[in-house]
Amino acid sequence: MIRYRDFVPRMLRPAGLFQPAEHEELEVAINEADQFIKESGKRLINIETVVLPNIWSRFEEGPSDPALGTSGESPSHWHQFIRVWYRDD
Repeated sequence: MIRYRDFVPRMLRPAGLFQPAEHEELEVAINEADQFIKESGKRLINIETVVLPNIWSRFEEGPSDPALGTSGESPSHWHQFIRVWYRDD
C-alpha cells in the first residue's frame, strides 16, 4: 500500500497582535524526514517539498486537510513542509 508521512516545522510561538508566528526552520523537518527514511526500512517512492496556505489556522486541519482556504480579504500565510511517499508492504 502507498502511504505518506509529513514532516512539518512546528510552531514555536503563535502569532501575537503585532508579530507573526514563529516556526522551526525547514531544515529541522528535513532532518526528521532523513531520520525516518534511515530507520523505517520502508521502500521510498518520492520526497517532495509541499507549500500550502494557512495550515496553522484555527479553521484548518493541518497539512492533510483536503480544503485549505485563502481569501483576498484576509492575509494568507504559506508554509513549507516535507512529504515522504513510501510503500508499506
